[in-house]
Amino acid sequence: MSAEVGLYGAAVAAAAATYFWRGFGVAVGGRLDPNGLLFEWFAAVAYAILAALVVRLVVFPSGELREIALAVRLGACAAALGTYLLFGRSLFAGCFAAAAVIAAAASGVLS
Repeated sequence: MSAEVGLYGAAVAAAAATYFWRGFGVAVGGRLDPNGLLFEWFAAVAYAILAALVVRLVVFPSGELREIALAVRLGACAAALGTYLLFGRSLFAGCFAAAAVIAAAASGVLS
């Protein structure tokens, strides 16, 4: 019986903590300027983290991507960037170009 009470107590404590922070976010969120410096900083940090993850994936890959040469991976990045810009900042076109270069290298077309 006491284990059951402890389980319910933990669930109530977790819910209280969750709802406290949600309420705090609602109370403070209305006062923040979405075009302010704080949001610009968060956006810059988010882009920096994303860029670091992409570089890590290209330079230090894991899994099957490890079998593709670094020059091919860098070429795929260049093809993705060029296609992205050429097609009016189309993310789909850039991703497709990178995937096509890697697929061509994996199948032996580029060797």
